[in-house]
Amino acid sequence: MKAIYKKLLFLFLLLPLSVLAQSTVSGTVADLATGQPIPGVNVNVQGAPGGASTDFDGKFQLSNVKNGDKILVSFIGYKTSTIVFNGQKTLAVSLEEDTNQLKEVVVQVGYGTVKKKDATGSVSQISAKEFNKGINVTPESLISGRIAGVNVVGGGAPGAKADIRIRGGSSLSASNDPLIILDGLPLSNAVPSGATSILSTIDPNDIESFTVLKDASAAAIYGSRAANGVIVITTKKGTKGGVKVNFSSQVGVNTIANTVDVLSADQFRNLVNTKGTPAQQALMGTANTNWQDEIFHTALTTNNNISVSGALFNKLPVRLSVGNVDNPGILRNTSFERTTTSISLNPVLFDNHLKIDISGNLSFSKNQFQDEDGVIGSALSFDPTQSVYQSGSRYGGYFEWLEPTGNLPLLPARNPVARLNQEDKRSTSTRKWGNIRVDYKLHFFEDLRIVAEAGIDKFNSNGYNQQSTQSALGYQPNPFSTGNWVNLGNRNNYTDELQNKNLNTYFNYTKSLGKFKIDATAGYNYQLFQKEKYQSGETTQPTPNEDVITDPDINLQSFFGRLNLGYDSRYLLTVNYRRDGTSRFSKENRWGNFMGGAFAWNIAEEDFLKDNNTLSSLKLRVGYGTTGQQDISAQYDYLRRVTLGTINSQYIFGGVVYSTARPEGYNSNIKWEELAEMNLGIDFGFLNDRITGTINYFDKKSSDLLADVLVPDGANLRNQGFNNIGDLRTKGLEFSLQSDIIKTDKLTWNVAVNATYLDQKIENLGQTVAGFEGYAVGDNIKGGNGNKVLINTVGYAPNSFFVYEQLYDANKKPIAGAYVDRNGDGKIDDGDRYRYHKPTADYTFGLFSTLNYKKFDFTMNWRASLGNYIFDNVNSNMGYSDAALRRQTDLSNVSSDYLNTGFTFEDNGTQRYLSNYYVKDASFIKLDNVTLGYTLDKSVLKAATLRFSAGVQNVFVLTKYNGLDPEKFNGIDGNVYPRARTFLFGVNASF
Repeated sequence: MKAIYKKLLFLFLLLPLSVLAQSTVSGTVADLATGQPIPGVNVNVQGAPGGASTDFDGKFQLSNVKNGDKILVSFIGYKTSTIVFNGQKTLAVSLEEDTNQLKEVVVQVGYGTVKKKDATGSVSQISAKEFNKGINVTPESLISGRIAGVNVVGGGAPGAKADIRIRGGSSLSASNDPLIILDGLPLSNAVPSGATSILSTIDPNDIESFTVLKDASAAAIYGSRAANGVIVITTKKGTKGGVKVNFSSQVGVNTIANTVDVLSADQFRNLVNTKGTPAQQALMGTANTNWQDEIFHTALTTNNNISVSGALFNKLPVRLSVGNVDNPGILRNTSFERTTTSISLNPVLFDNHLKIDISGNLSFSKNQFQDEDGVIGSALSFDPTQSVYQSGSRYGGYFEWLEPTGNLPLLPARNPVARLNQEDKRSTSTRKWGNIRVDYKLHFFEDLRIVAEAGIDKFNSNGYNQQSTQSALGYQPNPFSTGNWVNLGNRNNYTDELQNKNLNTYFNYTKSLGKFKIDATAGYNYQLFQKEKYQSGETTQPTPNEDVITDPDINLQSFFGRLNLGYDSRYLLTVNYRRDGTSRFSKENRWGNFMGGAFAWNIAEEDFLKDNNTLSSLKLRVGYGTTGQQDISAQYDYLRRVTLGTINSQYIFGGVVYSTARPEGYNSNIKWEELAEMNLGIDFGFLNDRITGTINYFDKKSSDLLADVLVPDGANLRNQGFNNIGDLRTKGLEFSLQSDIIKTDKLTWNVAVNATYLDQKIENLGQTVAGFEGYAVGDNIKGGNGNKVLINTVGYAPNSFFVYEQLYDANKKPIAGAYVDRNGDGKIDDGDRYRYHKPTADYTFGLFSTLNYKKFDFTMNWRASLGNYIFDNVNSNMGYSDAALRRQTDLSNVSSDYLNTGFTFEDNGTQRYLSNYYVKDASFIKLDNVTLGYTLDKSVLKAATLRFSAGVQNVFVLTKYNGLDPEKFNGIDGNVYPRARTFLFGVNASF
């Protein structure tokens, strides 16, 4: 017994010594490459609870450390450092960046972040170093052709909006634009009059990354606005360490890449002399005018940006950027100029418990527009034998067609050069947007975070359209004198004001329980859209003419949640839910429920593949989700409304003036359009992820489609409006592959390719009437009266071409006026039209190549499209002789396609406008950009790094299509603003 007491007494005496053996260690953590301190680094004792994190200066203090303990120092984007404690008083730790880990981080994915290896949905990210090179005036061009399943089609006009479609869109008449979230602020797709697009006010130099949520399981947490996918844009932020200055300057020479092929002056004279009457022959002039040369020119674009980033007072990460782009168009008197200022502040306070992100942007834009369709159309059709100017002309000295009385006729085209110079359309716009995000990790419960975001987007525009008092466009019959025409010098002014307010509040709980990891989020979202428009008219004889138009506010409110469960990094489950309410629908249909779920098996983490460098990563994913759509132009279509008449619709009865009121049509049952989508995916990597890729198969179905369709007579107070009418099915396959083909100290070559297959079919349009062909859609084509060439029909792709089948002779020349009697009734009429091809491509491809040799770099990006068709509305409208010889008092040019067909008007009639002869294969291969650069690094200049670059954009197009450009978003090639070919030169300096 005494021996036991002695042992207990001995252990009791050792206890204080063991306590005293526990020490406190302090230290600093810095970046290995720069030596700059890193705030927010986790410092823990392996296997022990608690821990510490570094402050702004990279300093930490860790208590209860014993000899032999392993201290783990870890931070996102860096390799974890392990240090064995042997009584050190201080530690100086340097962390090395982990490039593999950096690739795994996907930011802002549905109110949070997730590592790429833990993502369960179809998510693609592209960062700044992977963006398309060249002069990118608007952000959309940064990712054109870079992401499988994402199609970006830009226009040729300065600052023009690019249409973005993710997996082909999901609707017929409602919006098919994706939801764009900018630094946490969901943007409205609406733009004020006089502005070009919602992204045109953002300097591409300020963007850090694009993250695209493509399938419904990933996008379901955004609910009613995510049916067309979600694009999350993250701007550049302040950096740790010292001040860094970056300056970039680019100059681009914009040239005409292609023009429409019309008859030359001599060819036109031959046509008129051969087929024209003596009166028409007498109308020809003596000039040889190429009207397209007169309206287009070479223009110079400049793009400059300077940014400063660093840690203010070594504690407050901040970035300030100022940029300017001046982009005159190749069409004379068109331009886009933008000046932007952006700032971001990203403090981390209270021992890494409070993170604040503040982003703000102020943008000023100036635009000069033209009636592009009218000007370019006039240039194509105007008589090439006439001079631009005419001595003694009262229309500013320009030649114009006149009646024998000297007055202007109504029907002929106006002089295109006069249109450019005598009509002034300008606007200025101001945009202020900002977002504040506060992320607080509770001190007393560190597994729980509270996040609050508040954002505002104010987008205002002022502009005017003015016609010279000498412009032929402004002349009209004099209301006070019969037979005379006058020009009142019309001017229309407008002001548009748009405002978008957003508020998010949510909780996030994360916890690791052994091999299990839980990440749960729940919150509330409020968003309000407001719009006001002021417009007024002025003439040389002013009359009161001012309107104020206030659109009804649109309010969206939502409750959302997400649960991520992971086991040992091998089995991953994500569940999303969102309940959305919109003021666009009635109380009975206002709320919608949207949800998604996805499961991933990270096979590479299994024992039989772990540490396998040949097959270095492999993950299988399966997901299903539902999203919604409510973005239609009719804000409150479910309400019964009346419109008060104007002063022109009043009447007098018994000496009293009464105003009229007109009831409007409505649809009280209008409701959500819903989309359900299934996604199967495989992510893989070979040779230690030197080769990585992804394959996705998706099947999505939109139901209760919102479409603007004709209403049967007597069924409503209107003959057309929005209804929920049917179902659309989209299936597809996506493939992407990226590889470091060569990777040595002096030479690297990286190639990224992607491909997408898309199959869309309309399954239901809500009609059971026998003989129902479908709904004619799209704008009226040029030629004839009210002709539409696109149709939506059950069993066919959306926007299929609806045409007559042309007959050909033995030499494959179209026979004038001859079409197939498809229904066999012995006559050619509407019953013989049929669906023939579609605008949307079956396959799209992208290729991006970067080659670096010593200080030289060379990049190029290609795109290709297969199976897309285009309706050649230029030739269908201008490709026949009578287009030149319609009247005895004026002449018009025709397209050179007339030389191939010999078509006249009489032997073709209205059916010629709708012949399938004009539906052309528009498949193409495009070399979008080539850029060569040379870098002088700090080993040469000491204080700065300089990079010089030169390149070409819109290099060439390989296609069978003979028109201006095979890439037309709506599938109809009319009078489009051509895309320029740009030769560019640039310099980038980093200090």
